[in-house]
Amino acid sequence: MLLCSAAAALTAVAQPFVLGRTLDLLLRDGDAGPWLALSAALLLGELLLDSLTALFTGYCNAAWTAFVRTRAYAGLLRAVPDRARPYPPGDVATRITLNATDAGGAPAARAALAVSLVTPVGALVVLAVVDLWVAACVLAGLPALALVLRAFARDTGTSVAAYQRVQALIAARLLEALGGAATIAAAGTAPRERARVLAPLPELTALGSRMWALHGRALARGGVLVPLLTTAATAVGGLRLAAGALSVGGLLAACRYAQLAAGIGGAATPLGAVVRGRRARDRTRELERLPALPYGTRSLPADGPGDLELRGVRVLRDGRTVLGVDGLRVPGGSTVAVVGRSGAGKSLLAAVVGRLVDPDEGQVLLDGVRVDELTREALRTEVAFAFERPVLDGGTVAEAVAAGPRSLTPDQVRDAVRAAGADTFVRRLPHGYDTPLPSAPLSGGEYQRLGLARAFAHAGRLLVMDDATSSLDTATEYAVDTALRRAVRPGTRLIVAHRPAAAARADLVVWLEDGRVRAVAPHHELWRRAPYRAVFGAEEAARCGDSPPVEEAARCGDSPPVEEAARCGDSPPVEEAAPCRDSPPGEKAAPFKGSPPVEEAATRGDLPAAEART
Repeated sequence: MLLCSAAAALTAVAQPFVLGRTLDLLLRDGDAGPWLALSAALLLGELLLDSLTALFTGYCNAAWTAFVRTRAYAGLLRAVPDRARPYPPGDVATRITLNATDAGGAPAARAALAVSLVTPVGALVVLAVVDLWVAACVLAGLPALALVLRAFARDTGTSVAAYQRVQALIAARLLEALGGAATIAAAGTAPRERARVLAPLPELTALGSRMWALHGRALARGGVLVPLLTTAATAVGGLRLAAGALSVGGLLAACRYAQLAAGIGGAATPLGAVVRGRRARDRTRELERLPALPYGTRSLPADGPGDLELRGVRVLRDGRTVLGVDGLRVPGGSTVAVVGRSGAGKSLLAAVVGRLVDPDEGQVLLDGVRVDELTREALRTEVAFAFERPVLDGGTVAEAVAAGPRSLTPDQVRDAVRAAGADTFVRRLPHGYDTPLPSAPLSGGEYQRLGLARAFAHAGRLLVMDDATSSLDTATEYAVDTALRRAVRPGTRLIVAHRPAAAARADLVVWLEDGRVRAVAPHHELWRRAPYRAVFGAEEAARCGDSPPVEEAARCGDSPPVEEAARCGDSPPVEEAAPCRDSPPGEKAAPFKGSPPVEEAATRGDLPAAEART
């Protein structure tokens, strides 16, 4: 593109000289044929080169835009999640769409700017050959044009940066409003939300108007200076013609070269594009340069049980310790519930354990190996996550569940979906497992169960469930927990829990308070402590009493008494069911929380038939 545009510029510079020479030959009755042919060739060459420049400019813009977007995406996806959190979705969308487009056009704009300067310089050089006095006249006026461009570049840079910032702010607020559209409609706050989203619009309008004013001012000043400069050059050329120092063809060439040399004022348009592209590139580079999560070179020992240990772990935010855990050991194959009030650090602990966040101090070990020394493959193959709001890849339902570090067969995908209690509603979809996910009418709980299915399908020796069952009713949660123990690859489970029943089914409970571990013990032991019961709500603690019946607790191990649990609403009622945690509810389960009897559940695919018979 640069070569074509430069060749076109040189062709334009050569044309006045050739035309002037042709005119002189015609006036003297000389042989002007070759010069006429050369003039026509230069004209056609310029048209062809301009066409090729336009073609290559489009290709260059598209290629560079794709390059900028790919780099921004890559930086965002490999970044430490905590470091990417300050960038809201709307801001990221603006950077990757509008800003990437402006940044992608910057290389072509820089080439155009360079060529726009090549033409005046070349014209000035040839003009000096044609007539030195006319060249001196033009040269005297160029500093004024240069000052106009300099002021335009400085003022435009400031305005463009502010404009892009406000543009991203509006986009961020708009996406927030779209995400909460149901809440806004239910609350009747649409006018207020509209006002909030559009509040920065006056500032955006003012900044846009300022940019147009700057651009118009630069063009206007150039539009005044260029004719003045051309007129002065023509006057000097006329005097030289009258003095016999310049021919008629030379005057024609001198006037044309004066116009080309003064065309430096037309560089305002590509200069503005360069400034916008530079500011936009700075914004996309912020995503590229987000701190990435480095990986090591070690692998885990074969057939490890999933022993987990945290030594001197501290996570700091603004100089304050938000998580401090030392000496926490979780035996391989056990299930650990992490409980605590909102803000206690439960999700942060889950992220540190699975190495979505590196602690500022201390070490996390899995089967005796520091997780920050593991290769990407070793870490992501053996540590799986299930989240409260899973993000599933596009494609079909089966492809979304299969997406992960392991290659899965269709049978393995179906087994995982069945374990997550999702097989029934998946088979009811228009095309079953082959239904495109974007068009699948899924509720929040169904979407969450598909996320669980993906985690179950790729579960390694450590499975971290960060509030991954919050949208499930207690009966479904119980069935999923049972399937997790029986139908998913054995390993260590770390579960962020908000319900007493979920904590009761765990082997151990890690009780967090203000980022510190207050206690580690079985649920039935901690339940005797009023502050622990208060974690699950004061009303519930008052209803559930100070301690569970000892006889029931002894018979069922870690789980609270079933009658008490039923009364407190944390697990399915079980008057007829075996009170121990591994047995699903029996005939009486149907009236509570909408859970079907187990025989019916087995028939519909919610539970394996063998489990139903058990």
